[in-house]
Amino acid sequence: MDSNKRPDDMVRITTKEAAEAFIDEQVKAVREQVGDKKVLLALSGGVDSSVVAALLIKAIGKQLVCVHVNHGLLRKGEPEQVVEVFRNQMDANLVYVDAVDRFLDKLAGVDDPETKRKIIGAEFIRVFEEEARKLDGVEFLAQGTIYPDILESDGVKAHHNVGGLPEDLQFELVEPVKLLYKDEVRVVGEALGLPDSMVYRQPFPGPGLGVRCTGAITRDRLEAVREADAIVREEIGKLEKTPWQYFVAIPDLKSTGIKDGKRYMGWAAIIRAINTVDAVTAQSVEIPFDMLCRMRDRIIAEVPGVNRVLWDISDKPVSTIEWE
Repeated sequence: MDSNKRPDDMVRITTKEAAEAFIDEQVKAVREQVGDKKVLLALSGGVDSSVVAALLIKAIGKQLVCVHVNHGLLRKGEPEQVVEVFRNQMDANLVYVDAVDRFLDKLAGVDDPETKRKIIGAEFIRVFEEEARKLDGVEFLAQGTIYPDILESDGVKAHHNVGGLPEDLQFELVEPVKLLYKDEVRVVGEALGLPDSMVYRQPFPGPGLGVRCTGAITRDRLEAVREADAIVREEIGKLEKTPWQYFVAIPDLKSTGIKDGKRYMGWAAIIRAINTVDAVTAQSVEIPFDMLCRMRDRIIAEVPGVNRVLWDISDKPVSTIEWE
């Protein structure tokens, strides 16, 4: 039977009991596969890699080496949360890499979205490779592959290591959640004791805030995106039913504002909130006007450089979910 094909009779994981049974099964399988060898994992702090990390910590403890690369494009508080949850609470063998300057220096002056994506992806591989070479006894690479990844890539992701690693760093893969859908991964994450803010983390693009700070990234505008996004996530998160995804983009353009009786040039923060089932189509979500006004007032008061707040009400298609 194809190990990358979900069995037709596989019961969906929807309860804590089912998740605990799955965890027990995977702990046993990982121990049998890995033995006493080390396993390397790129831990982004996203749902899939976090659940895999927690599961492998339960299975093999400090034989797992987690590498968290802070490239400066994460949302506010995310690198700190990774350190707090995995190093301080779970006592993980965590390598934290502060690569903020390295990434932002590479991205300086680059305004083409696809070029930005390639720089971020290539630099991440280089940083991860450098950290991997510092370690001895690593024979396995853990990945947060989930079943939709296999379906969408026709099995490619499940059979190959992280793209770009050199031949001498090709490891045997450990993919404990590869037959699960995203909602099942979240149930497993809850059963493993991960915080809700991590288990129910919103979808986040690989290049991070790099595609929400549109055009050539500058440090001050990137920081404005991060701060404004944190305000929007805090306020919209108070809704009884939150949208599937909500965030802020700040384009590389300025408009006139007035402060202390003087005219000045500032950025526009654009709020986007959407619902979707498959990410192929997406619908703009209505936000209560009083909440929009509260976000407007907070962003303009608390985020340096922003003098305008806009609401993106476009659907996909024609608009994409992200701005780049």
